[in-house]
Amino acid sequence: MTEIAFPDTSERSKVESWRLHVLIEAGYPLSLAERLAASEADLHLAVELVSSRGCAHETAAEILL
Repeated sequence: MTEIAFPDTSERSKVESWRLHVLIEAGYPLSLAERLAASEADLHLAVELVSSRGCAHETAAEILL
């Protein structure tokens, strides 16, 4: 029997991809966005810190990670 390899479409992967998209839209540099997307950091707070509270992306990441 032949096995077909499918890309990793696990639920966790889908969530991380969506989180990454939201963080990049909020202006996070790719490296920080990737770290935050893969973490348990509060996504809404990550966006709020930079958009509503004027926090620098690097500072927001330090607070959240």
